[in-house]
Amino acid sequence: MLPAAALIVGAYLLGSISSAILVCRLMGLPDPRAQGSHNPGATNVLRIGGRKAAAVTLVGDCLKGVLPMLAAHLLHADPPVLAATGIAAFLGHLYPVFFGFQGGKGVATALGVQFGLSWPIGLSVAAIWLLAARALNISSLSALISMALAPFFVWLFWPEPVLIGAQVLISVMLFWRHRSNIRNLIKGSEGTISDEQGPE
Repeated sequence: MLPAAALIVGAYLLGSISSAILVCRLMGLPDPRAQGSHNPGATNVLRIGGRKAAAVTLVGDCLKGVLPMLAAHLLHADPPVLAATGIAAFLGHLYPVFFGFQGGKGVATALGVQFGLSWPIGLSVAAIWLLAARALNISSLSALISMALAPFFVWLFWPEPVLIGAQVLISVMLFWRHRSNIRNLIKGSEGTISDEQGPE
């Protein structure tokens, strides 16, 4: 029980490290919580700092999901612990203890959890996001579509009820965090990926 508890707590603490805020500080960029959409995530960093800063942020946020899951696999964790570890990492990104519990929307960290759980799951979700982004040119809608399908891919590649349930919970929380984007999508005012290229 002690290794499992340490793993879950460690996943939350790692998730609480805001890649967006750290990258912006290191690169001399404005605080993402005070610019653009005010969201400390890769898309907002793209708006205010360009592709390089956004790419570093994206990788950092993904690793926050991948690394705890890989550690859980190395410790031969059972499915309930894998599920709790993934949820903890995701919650750390959404509600980071180091940054006043004001975090991002969780797409990259959720994707990292999926890759860390099973690479076919992560690859399938990422492929759906890329296809949707190419076809629709809207980052938030692409993320919502891919995460809505994520529980299906967990069921397809690792049909363990607790893991499917964990992914359903992550997807529901992600939709909740995107509620302003959903309102904009309904109104037809959501920005496109082309609009969010930011400075080089």
